[in-house]
Amino acid sequence: MLEPQTAQGGTGPDTRSPVILGVDIGTTATKVVAFTVDGSLEGGAEYGYDLLTPHPGYAEQDAEQILTAVRQAVADVVKLVGGGRIAGLSFSSAMHTLIGLSPDMAVLTPSSTWADTRADVQAERIRAGAGGLALHRRTGTPVHPMSPLVRLVWYREQEPKLCERVGFWCGIKEFVLLRLTGSLVMDHSLASCSGLLDLQGLSWDEEALQLAGITPEQLPELVPTTHVLTLSGEIAAELGLPEGTPVVVGAGDGPLANLGVGAVRPGMVACSLGTSGALRVVVDRPVVDPLGRVFCYALVPGLWVVGGAINNGGVVMRWALDALTPDLDSEAELLELAAQAPAGSGGLLMMPSLLSERAPRWSSLPQGTYVGLTMAHDRTHLVRAAIEGVCLQLSLVLESMRSAGLAVDEVRATGGVMRSPLWQQILADTLDTPVDLTEGQQGSGFGAAVLGMVALGLIDSIDHAARSATVTATVRPDPAAAALYGRLRPIYSGIYDGLVPTFAALRRLGPSLPLS
Repeated sequence: MLEPQTAQGGTGPDTRSPVILGVDIGTTATKVVAFTVDGSLEGGAEYGYDLLTPHPGYAEQDAEQILTAVRQAVADVVKLVGGGRIAGLSFSSAMHTLIGLSPDMAVLTPSSTWADTRADVQAERIRAGAGGLALHRRTGTPVHPMSPLVRLVWYREQEPKLCERVGFWCGIKEFVLLRLTGSLVMDHSLASCSGLLDLQGLSWDEEALQLAGITPEQLPELVPTTHVLTLSGEIAAELGLPEGTPVVVGAGDGPLANLGVGAVRPGMVACSLGTSGALRVVVDRPVVDPLGRVFCYALVPGLWVVGGAINNGGVVMRWALDALTPDLDSEAELLELAAQAPAGSGGLLMMPSLLSERAPRWSSLPQGTYVGLTMAHDRTHLVRAAIEGVCLQLSLVLESMRSAGLAVDEVRATGGVMRSPLWQQILADTLDTPVDLTEGQQGSGFGAAVLGMVALGLIDSIDHAARSATVTATVRPDPAAAALYGRLRPIYSGIYDGLVPTFAALRRLGPSLPLS
């Protein structure tokens, strides 16, 4: 169901200055924000939509519903700030989406999302094959059910008649831009997280296309993230904008999140920790570590983002509140409880793979597990171990980034759980790196706006983002706690290796064991 959120207005220092609309097509909602060149927020609007799970493992959305959300959110913000002030629109999008279109551009499939795991069997088979690692290192995209390439293999094997009807494959941003501008294009950023792009040549990878069973003609035209289109006349009138209003194609929400916190120089990592989590650093060349534990996605010409994402972040707190502490009323109370346990949770480790997992192993097999549980542990240890597990998982991602030859000297963190001092300190301790907390215009919407300003010549470079982000506090690791987590890290990492046969057996048996 489409759910409108009240549009929010703000005032900038110069109400006559032009603005860029950052249009962020997220997994749960589309957010549109208006920014001036100096980074002042002029207004915003948000519309939510459904995530559909018609079968186990499916995570889909209605592409037309998302298009409606984009149109309504843009129209709301145009009314707030005035169409005459808007210099252009610039887009951000959730990554790894996949939609099948007919030869005449009609929608044939729902938009499957990064959370879709229907292709787990195909992913494990390709990963284990002779060319699995080479495919990852060549395309920068891990072989995982989230990858559009792997889902295309699933469609080829499970829905061959449907595949015969598909004229084009694209993602949600490409579909929205098609309806707004009449052009079917895909930016290098989203193409680089499709599993289908050769990173070195920025062209479709022949072996990946053959594996997927598609041709280059079935994919959108490849363009830089700064490529500019224009709104069609009918759409512009509907939105309250002048005909020919520029539309900057934009990029994926992950790489743009680095712009949102100003993490655009080498060595500065952006850490986003909300429902899920990720670590990313900007580099000047495409690179993947030898074991294929990090992703590599394009940002702008000459710059790339390397890192890893995890499925389980703050969502683990919601699970703990419901499953472990139903007598508590809020996550704030839950965090007070967790703070009563010492660092290391008395030797209790939790691998919090409640929603399977991604980085750094990119396997859909793992499930959540506690290791080291004894009669001496109580729920304070259980909850703290869950937080520590999330942060230890991120520390494995950071370790993989360093294995790829990347120097890391600073972390800038954002996200809902980072409002908690306990989360802040545990993250700094497990990463053994100072964590900067920022204020201002964080997020992919601001990143998209900055990219739009660059594309339209309103600012010189994306370095503008670094100047717009303000560090409000720095959380430094506690030496004793950091040393403790350093000893626990390899033990935590070994849990996955030791339990792979168990996870595989549970996957086979699971469908015959109902929850209720």
